[in-house]
Amino acid sequence: MPDHRGHVESPTMALPVVGTGPPAAPRRGRFGSTLTARAVLVTCAVALVSVLVTALVAVPLAIHGAQRGEQKALAAQARLAAEVLRTRLDRGRGADEERLIQQLRDQGIDAYLIRRGAVDRSGLPPRVVQRIGQGRNVSARRPVNGERALVEGRALAGGNGVVLSRPLATGLWARVLLSLWLPLLAGLTAGVVAGLLLARRLARPIRVAATAAARLRAGDRAVRVPVEPPDEVADLAEALNGLAAALATSEGRQREFLLSVSHELRTPLTAIRGYAEALADGVLGADDTVDTGRTVLAEAQHLDRLIGDLLALARLEAADFPLEPVPVDLTQLAVDAEPTWSGRCAAVGVPFRVETPGQPVPGYTDPGRIRQVLDGLLENALRVVPPGSPVVLAVRAAGADPAHGGVLEVRDGGPGFTDDDLAVAFERGALHERYRGVRKVGSGLGLALAAGLVRRLGGEIVAGHAPEGGAAFTVRLPGDPYLTRTSA
Repeated sequence: MPDHRGHVESPTMALPVVGTGPPAAPRRGRFGSTLTARAVLVTCAVALVSVLVTALVAVPLAIHGAQRGEQKALAAQARLAAEVLRTRLDRGRGADEERLIQQLRDQGIDAYLIRRGAVDRSGLPPRVVQRIGQGRNVSARRPVNGERALVEGRALAGGNGVVLSRPLATGLWARVLLSLWLPLLAGLTAGVVAGLLLARRLARPIRVAATAAARLRAGDRAVRVPVEPPDEVADLAEALNGLAAALATSEGRQREFLLSVSHELRTPLTAIRGYAEALADGVLGADDTVDTGRTVLAEAQHLDRLIGDLLALARLEAADFPLEPVPVDLTQLAVDAEPTWSGRCAAVGVPFRVETPGQPVPGYTDPGRIRQVLDGLLENALRVVPPGSPVVLAVRAAGADPAHGGVLEVRDGGPGFTDDDLAVAFERGALHERYRGVRKVGSGLGLALAAGLVRRLGGEIVAGHAPEGGAAFTVRLPGDPYLTRTSA
């Protein structure tokens, strides 16, 4: 598995799809499909309903108020007439009475004179005449001469009195509505204008965000949306700005990663092509054929590992990535790995040590995949550790309960990591570019692949400082779910 010392790269494999054409034109639909149109329609409907409710409440009140005013005016006329006729009704009908009655008629008021409980002409309801004869005043709406009218009667002494009537005004509803239409129309207009202004205010930041999103889709990563109230609009702007920044960072890391991978591919290809050209030109003799074959084979194996890691990374997040987790004894897994790695380490003068608790440590994982992780971590360690410094593979239980799972740890006495390195250790190529030319490095894919495999297996992996002086990678694996169920 390739090296864990590389440069910071994006956590995703594929570059984002970026449009090459201009931003999409705003969508135009039928009327009412835009936020502005809908907001205006809603505010118009609210304003119209408000106007109708106001009219239904205000018009009856206005009519009632007008009728009360007319009633009060007629009552004042009745009081005045009663004062004028107080001492004259017992003398018989005279010129003063005729003059008063004529003046009232000129104002649209009918006057009825009652002497000793008898009305001077027909038309008044008998109940009104009776009440006046009994010395009681009358203020009501009664039918007079077959039509409803306002009636005001004032009783005088001796069963005398005067009653004034005025027909109820017709067309009062129309007159009130005519007087109210202008303020009602003004209210409706104000509602429409307010709705339009509100809709434009709400739609403007959305249009700005849509334009920014279209520019992002077209590849413009410098676009930013102004952050302004209200809070929801500010949240949208901050989200878009964060997305633009994240895309810019991700694409920058992708470019660096592709440059790094292309360099790693070019190096073995250059060697293979050089030896192939030398063989084709007959420059190499028969004695050099074996060494040349070994070199070409080693470089081809390097290419194969690199391409395999790239394919594994590309497939790692796919739903069909093959995993076969089963109960595994992690102690036995480490013991099985010891012959292979002790021999490789001894060949370069590096002590290899396996630390186990001396008893099984149960885990639940895919043994082939977790061995792939261990081999990659051990290969990374062996690449950088100097002769004489140790490489350690340790196993321990994650807790007192076997159902808690187990821990695998790879430590080395190499140059190790800084705290800044630990923060980005599992990003593709995150350490590769940083240490290329400083220490031996691989493709920069190893740690990213190891972290992805461990996560898919339900475990976790962390990087830290080893007591041997170098780097330490700790892999925590889940326990057997059967043990978890039976111990519950």
